Amino acid sequence: MPILDHKIDFAVIFSVSNANPNGDPFNGNRPRQNFDGKGEMSDVAIKRKIRNRLQDMGESIFVQSNDRRTDAYKSLKERAEGVEELEKIMKSKTGSSEQFAQVASDNWIDVRSFGQVFAFKADSKGNGVSVGVRGPVSVHPAISIDPIDITSLQITKSVNSESTGKEKSSDTMGMKHRVDSGVYIFYGSINTQLAEKTGFTYKDATKIKEALRTLFENDVSSARPEGSMEVRRVYWWEHSSKLGQYSSAKVHRSLLTENLQHEAKAFEDYSFQILPLEGLKVEVLDGI
Repeated sequence: MPILDHKIDFAVIFSVSNANPNGDPFNGNRPRQNFDGKGEMSDVAIKRKIRNRLQDMGESIFVQSNDRRTDAYKSLKERAEGVEELEKIMKSKTGSSEQFAQVASDNWIDVRSFGQVFAFKADSKGNGVSVGVRGPVSVHPAISIDPIDITSLQITKSVNSESTGKEKSSDTMGMKHRVDSGVYIFYGSINTQLAEKTGFTYKDATKIKEALRTLFENDVSSARPEGSMEVRRVYWWEHSSKLGQYSSAKVHRSLLTENLQHEAKAFEDYSFQILPLEGLKVEVLDGI
């Protein structure tokens, strides 16, 4: 399969309704906000969802969630050692970092897409590894177009976690937070120079595009009920050269938003259009 030989930029618009898109563990798991009051979803959380979708599509993933694990390995080191060729490199005193990175990229799509730091402590025999892989796919944090409103609810349990001899224990109270309504946008790019190093192909790029379009499928939780988060639109720019006709910043700025309501919150309250860039076409896809 040919290596990706032209730069790609993309943008994703998604809506949130009565859900917590990305809780902040240092702030009581409240939905993340920046200093302007706009909602935020970290790039790490977005990549996690892309990995999950690729895994649902049958792809081999190195960084798997524990609740989605498809193999018997309980750590990243065990998963790496599960590949015979990588295990040999880790135990060899002459194995190269470049060889390790190439084998890892060949085995896992998330490694050749996002890159990965392999940093495993040496065992009793001195076998360890410290290898960094830079991936071609970069993703920005998602930011809401306008400031969000957060609703916090106090919740109670109907059953005690442990027997205390009392009718109710101290852990029966809790808080739950949600974004009432909001529209978020995030951007990303695929770099051809890094694609050459990891072996990232055009076929891999089309899988990333499909993962973006279906980002919130099979992502249900108590914080994100089914249907509460929805990809509304994906914009996909494919340049005609390795470096691209335009910078990613200029391409991303070509997506213009306009508020149709004084207090815009829902997707229907906004208008979106693309500022034409000569010689660069954009593919527009709706979410499922």
